[in-house]
Amino acid sequence: MCALATWPSHCRPQSRPVDSRGETDQPYLDGFAQAVQAEIAALRGHHWRATKLALDAERIGLAAGARPVLATAQRARALAALGEGRYGDAFADLRRMFDPADPTYQLALRCYVLPELADAALRCDRTDELRRLVAELEEFAPSTPSPALHIGLRYVQAVLAPGDHAEELFQAALGADLTGWPLDRGRVQLAFGEWLRRQRRVVAAKAPLRAARDTFDALGVISWGERARQELRTAGEASPRRGPEARDRLTPHELSIAALAADGLTNREIGQRLFLSHRTVSTHLHRIFPKLGVSSRTELAAALRVTYTGGVT
Repeated sequence: MCALATWPSHCRPQSRPVDSRGETDQPYLDGFAQAVQAEIAALRGHHWRATKLALDAERIGLAAGARPVLATAQRARALAALGEGRYGDAFADLRRMFDPADPTYQLALRCYVLPELADAALRCDRTDELRRLVAELEEFAPSTPSPALHIGLRYVQAVLAPGDHAEELFQAALGADLTGWPLDRGRVQLAFGEWLRRQRRVVAAKAPLRAARDTFDALGVISWGERARQELRTAGEASPRRGPEARDRLTPHELSIAALAADGLTNREIGQRLFLSHRTVSTHLHRIFPKLGVSSRTELAAALRVTYTGGVT
């Protein structure tokens, strides 16, 4: 069944002309769209834009009395605060969604913010309050199959667990069906890698941290990708910033050299293909490495994310 068929009739999109401002005369959907855009901006590290979009969505939501719009805008605001390291602000923003007297309270959407709530609480010494809020949802959980709620509860239970039980709970969280929930899988992997490193199990920590980093890079979640990188560096593994912009830092000539080097060719072999001396190739590579944030040829392929098959793809 089409998802729109389940919406209340007054919420379904109608075929109406759009004016010069893109207004569809449907404030609920307009506000919700802006709130979702705010969430995306916050996850991508565009915190100022996220805050502005959340404020615009909040104005619409308050005027329309639309709690889902207000709750989504509130989550976006909290995501921006988390990305900027303002954990107390993030917790306060999210805490409002659990207060029935608050306009941002929404029974279903509060289930989606448990991981953010836990991350904020652990970093601003609000774990006792977090436990009380989680206890309410744990009582509610058996009566609903909500994937978001159960994923969130498994995450919170793992990060709050004492040391002798934490690993088992992290493994249970990762062993659950997270098909279609890559962001949540990456978040569990990141938290598990952080926990392993704090337990001085540095070698074991690297695999989940790498997996989390790669997931966040693929999704464009800047701040969490950097968090995984910092953990990897602390664990003794170089993990430079890598993203679609890395290749844009190179000239076309440098990109050709880097791609061949990433494919395992020697400086002399690269020079023969490009009609350069091996010394010139070496000079180019010395310029390329710092542009990509790598220190060896073995890191080039991952930094470029290319496959060389007669040309850069």
